[in-house]
Amino acid sequence: MDSYLNSPPKITVLMPVYNCQLYINEAINSILNQTEKDFEFIIIDDASTDKTVSIIKKFNDSRIQLIQKPINTGLSNSLNLGLQLAKGKYIARMDGDDISLSLRFAKQVAFLEANQNVIVCGTWFSIIGSNRIIKLPEDHDAIKLAFLKGNCMAHPSVMMRRRSLDELHIVYDVLKEPAEDYDLWVRLISKGIFRNLQEVLLHYRIHNSQVSKKNGAKQKQSVFETKRNLFNLLELELLSDERIVLNKVLNNGLDINYNDINVFKKVQIKLLKSNTKALYEPIGFKKEMLNLEKIVINSYFLKRNNFVPKTYFEYLKIKYSLHFKLDIKSEIKLALKSLIFYKS
Repeated sequence: MDSYLNSPPKITVLMPVYNCQLYINEAINSILNQTEKDFEFIIIDDASTDKTVSIIKKFNDSRIQLIQKPINTGLSNSLNLGLQLAKGKYIARMDGDDISLSLRFAKQVAFLEANQNVIVCGTWFSIIGSNRIIKLPEDHDAIKLAFLKGNCMAHPSVMMRRRSLDELHIVYDVLKEPAEDYDLWVRLISKGIFRNLQEVLLHYRIHNSQVSKKNGAKQKQSVFETKRNLFNLLELELLSDERIVLNKVLNNGLDINYNDINVFKKVQIKLLKSNTKALYEPIGFKKEMLNLEKIVINSYFLKRNNFVPKTYFEYLKIKYSLHFKLDIKSEIKLALKSLIFYKS
């Protein structure tokens, strides 16, 4: 288990684990069965309390390096420890409850070797136990635009250039867990090219023990902060009230009020002007700004707890100044709920 390869491996497989006894055997086998064999396999156990470690120790493969942390310090800490230990040219992420298809490493390495400007390469993935395939945007500009909505890189499917991380001194931010990967991508997106291979090379498992399931509120806050950082990449000068409204919108329209709608219109204009250097693809960026307007309108007029007649008349007052308007069905519902003083 502790033996090292005599020469640096092509790939470092980095797999943090914690209480994965139900799935770890399948996850490890999916790595050992890769057609690309030149890798070291660093497994970092975060002080598991189940049989995870004993299952790992049953594997007799010199490429496996098991690191046992004496106390539980979290996923990001394990990932950063793995980055310090990694010797491979490429870092392949893996989770202890997922399954990598046998050609995954071979296809990602071939792509990265042929495209030296690409620093992060992910893939599509399927959901274990269902017929769902999650298709992610392919090229860099599409990925960058998609980041404005949320994460569009499947962390356990990703292969990265270790050199890029080392040269930029970029590591995972432990304060952004459990959305540490989204934060990392946003900090890397301006440093090199991102790409998602357009085929399923990972089977992803959803279950109630996942960190993201247990820390939903913390994850939402981290995602909000990362989205805000994306907009900070623009040359954007906002007044204090405009910045407050933008933060509300990026936080899924939380606490939007009627006065915020007019403020947002000013923010929207400034956002579009701030992209004159085409940091984001212009047509796609304009669509994203319309999506933000949709969040504002839906949050205030539809996703509210109390309706009064004033609510509907407020909508009529601004309706024709909006790019996004409620469809006929939604407008009728708004009118009826407002007139009957509906409370949800």
